Amino acid sequence: MSTPATPASGLAQDALPLFPLNTVLFPDGTLNLQIFEVRYLDLIGKCYKNGTPFGVVSLQKGREVRQRDPAAPAGDAFAHEVFADVGTLAHIAELASPQAGLLVIRCTGGARFRIRTRQQLKHGLWVAEVDAWADDLPTAIPPDLQPVAHALAELIAQQQARASLLEFLPITPPYRLDDCGWVANRWCDLLPMPASAKQSLLQLDSPLLRLELVGDLLSQSGALAGPQ
Repeated sequence: MSTPATPASGLAQDALPLFPLNTVLFPDGTLNLQIFEVRYLDLIGKCYKNGTPFGVVSLQKGREVRQRDPAAPAGDAFAHEVFADVGTLAHIAELASPQAGLLVIRCTGGARFRIRTRQQLKHGLWVAEVDAWADDLPTAIPPDLQPVAHALAELIAQQQARASLLEFLPITPPYRLDDCGWVANRWCDLLPMPASAKQSLLQLDSPLLRLELVGDLLSQSGALAGPQ
């Protein structure tokens, strides 16, 4: 794991609001959310208005929707939430409010970050001081891993052929099919694997190694024809 870099552009210098989820957001990935909890409605509204990101972190214990702990005295305490130290900035691209008390948003993944300190506020919102990591360096895909990129290109072409004007593609341009990190991250978005496995891939420094591991997963699943 790399040494944390200086805070990235758009990253809060003092406290970054966090959104613990049962998923892992990768840089340049897409995340759709329905927001109805009081602790997040005001946060999301402010982030959208101000053009500032929030942090997505993967839950390791607890649930996305805050629940009371029945084992606590008088049931007045909330179940404890534990989440990963490394997450990804989420930039709100679209926001709609179909009804009172509900926000529907589409987010794009930005820079990764590592939590330095964290604090849960009285109303349940988590905030943290974080260090951002530099983006993956552009890395050309070696010949033995080209089938991984080709398989993704075919999948994108199939999605485009079937998509109507009302459908949203989970992989959006620009398509960097010649870059290890981008291709690996898009497969990480798509492949059905435990959040813990995705978290490990997110935290890898080397985009080449990430792509190699993704290629292994695809080969094991039979998604790639022949040896890489």
